[in-house]
Amino acid sequence: MEIELILINISGADRPGVTSALTDILARYDAQILDIGQADIHHYLSLGILIRTDSSVSGDIMKELLFKAYELNVKVRFSPIDIPAYEEWVSRQGKDRWIITILGRRLTAQNIALVTDVIADQGLNIDGIQRLTGRMPLNEDEQPLSKACIEFSVRGNPASREQMQARFMEIASSEGFDISMQEDNIFRRCRRLVCFDMDSTLIGTECIDQLAERAGVGDQVRAITERAMRGEIDFCESFRERVALLKGLDESVMREIAENLPITEGVERMMQMLKRMGFKTAILSGGFTYFGNYLKQKFGFDYVYANNLEIVNGKLTGRYVGDIVDGRRKAEMLRIIAQFENIDIAQTIAVGDGANDLPMLTTAGLGIAFHAKPRVKESARQSISTIGIDGVLYFIGFKDSYYVDNSDSTRGDLNI
Repeated sequence: MEIELILINISGADRPGVTSALTDILARYDAQILDIGQADIHHYLSLGILIRTDSSVSGDIMKELLFKAYELNVKVRFSPIDIPAYEEWVSRQGKDRWIITILGRRLTAQNIALVTDVIADQGLNIDGIQRLTGRMPLNEDEQPLSKACIEFSVRGNPASREQMQARFMEIASSEGFDISMQEDNIFRRCRRLVCFDMDSTLIGTECIDQLAERAGVGDQVRAITERAMRGEIDFCESFRERVALLKGLDESVMREIAENLPITEGVERMMQMLKRMGFKTAILSGGFTYFGNYLKQKFGFDYVYANNLEIVNGKLTGRYVGDIVDGRRKAEMLRIIAQFENIDIAQTIAVGDGANDLPMLTTAGLGIAFHAKPRVKESARQSISTIGIDGVLYFIGFKDSYYVDNSDSTRGDLNI
């Protein structure tokens, strides 16, 4: 028996039953399907089927497919595949696979061209492309916080991963969108724990600055912060000095600040999705437990580890209770939570904006710098600088169509 390999390409207006009708014909002739893929763009179908069949019936298969395609008002094209070429294609499946994600408020052809040029220059091949975000409106002014995300599945070994990553950072910085490159392994597909910094990550402020303003010591606290940023004192010493200046502040001020915290764009949506999918979540903060617990109650975080301010008779004493949660402690707590939950460290994600987040960003399986300074972004490898914190969902492959907000009557616009 002589075998033939035939690639069948079908295109045309999509409608229910097209794939079923065509594969029914293949089934009648006992054709073996070696590969199959389908995409639908604005109700236009592109379907590819690679089959192995006996050469004695290949003509009949193609004839029946042509008649059925005419009946369905789609086009069909046949391409013979050389057996050595097929075997060479099969041999490439052992090569590494990467996921490259690009996201921003909107993505242009220029953005995509720059990214795909880098992919080609590194000798990689794009196996698949999918849009993760919902359908884009023509009038962008109607959705000022719109998001666009495209995911590329890429196969091969880059000539230089470091050069590729550096080039992506240059493009992202100059063009104003975000690029992530991750190895597509089993851990990427089964993340289970996400740990977040709080101040300037989950909320758009630094709580100690808010407290200092209420205590009338804002300038003094900022001066200490600047000394720490210059490296004149470490985080722990700067923390002690700043907390001491809060002595005498009424506890009610903390409640007022908590109730008016500026929540970062996308927190609610992200937390709804993570909880629905069974993720464990934690706040690991160099800020204060009082505000972390407020967010825990509001959004359902599983853990909060931050600094405890001492309160006596309803007043802050200028002291703290327990160990200071600095960068080293954050990384340590990430490991402890993962161990307690029986989660491999490679299945963890950490998200933060500051230098004291770097230890946990580099410890986690996936570290994401969120609207961070250049040094933090470079060290973290993955970053989000253009959209809200729910962009984390796209880095783990979630699509907008997974999300349903029952309180939103326009949720149909999220479907892909």
